Amino acid sequence: MRVSRILGARVLGTAAAAALLLSAAGCSASDAKEAPASASGDGFPVTIEHALGTTTITAKPKRVATVAWANHEVPLALGIVPEGMSKATWGDDDGDGILPWVEDRLEELGGKTPVLFDETDGIDFAAVSDTAPDVILAAYSGLTQEDYDTLSKIAPVVAYPDTPWGTSLEDMISLDSRALGLEQEGEQLNAELREKAEASLAAHPELAGKKALFAFMNPSDLSKIGFYTVHDTRPGFLAGLGLPQPEAVEAESEKTGEFYVEYSSEMADEFDDVDVFVTYGDPDGDLVKQLQTDPLISQIPAVKAGRIAILEDSTPLAASANPSPLSIDWGIDDYFDVLADAAGKTGE
Repeated sequence: MRVSRILGARVLGTAAAAALLLSAAGCSASDAKEAPASASGDGFPVTIEHALGTTTITAKPKRVATVAWANHEVPLALGIVPEGMSKATWGDDDGDGILPWVEDRLEELGGKTPVLFDETDGIDFAAVSDTAPDVILAAYSGLTQEDYDTLSKIAPVVAYPDTPWGTSLEDMISLDSRALGLEQEGEQLNAELREKAEASLAAHPELAGKKALFAFMNPSDLSKIGFYTVHDTRPGFLAGLGLPQPEAVEAESEKTGEFYVEYSSEMADEFDDVDVFVTYGDPDGDLVKQLQTDPLISQIPAVKAGRIAILEDSTPLAASANPSPLSIDWGIDDYFDVLADAAGKTGE
């Protein structure tokens, strides 16, 4: 995974999460053009337009490869074990390159572990090619045009609809499932995930109407406040569930397609309407103290009151803040517990 995205798992914070389903980013998957059904009645060929071109899949794929964060969870959720998928390098709890909710699903399906593509330095094109895929899923990704063109020499590629790393969970599922000939199943999956997330949110009334800022803070340099726009799945997920966004997030989301931006800490007053300050780090460390003693950042009301939610860095729960097809059922309640606990603090 590229450094720019890793800024987005720490800066998944960067390896990596969903608009659950309604991120403001990108065009909707429903805007993608549909090819007429084939004579065999299986729905193929399928044509999908995206930011990097137009992809036609002539027949139902039998071998699936995925690249980038979470795309492999779509076929897995729909009962298909991919031949190869991106190796987890952030949030992996046991060092095997597979997040726990993916391990659980593979066990349920009785499937062998797919080939794991190490994307630390970019797409491993040779490894992808070796899996001999019929389709490559990358609806949620930051593929460059060069990446896309190279992958397209291997198999048809489904890229993001508009903005790099700006695909909502809903659109990722819709696009990837269409490419598999499982569009209706994808729609059902989206509905089930929304129902699960809405039920969990309702069980955490402390979060009703609250504005959460997803920030990335470097403890060794607090001169900047990095935060995610709704083009990213973290804020997009909450926005999709009807939670309001801080004014700074809304403003930046309107004027940029970037999933992550930075403000000087001298602009801390731009975050006066933030109810919960969410970031990554060690919950038992000194980060809260650092934030509350910094002369600028401490002026943010949420920080001053201690309404700071720290997701333990590089853990599965932190990774699940980027909601994905399998992580929601695995950890949405625990995730909302962390946010709700912070929202309820009064600073006394």
